[in-house]
Amino acid sequence: MLGITPRTLYKLVDQGKVPGYRMGRVIRFQLSDILEAIEGFRIEPGSLQHLYQEEQ
Repeated sequence: MLGITPRTLYKLVDQGKVPGYRMGRVIRFQLSDILEAIEGFRIEPGSLQHLYQEEQ
């Protein structure tokens, strides 16, 4: 669903960006938490200009 590796997801959980729930040796996620996290990763228009501006 997210298109990221489990390692990256675990890092996001560790950073507190995505809540996870440990059930024994398994980590589970609620769909609503994942959807909320995705909204938090939204890129604001105009915030990436530094990546494509030509050097002067």
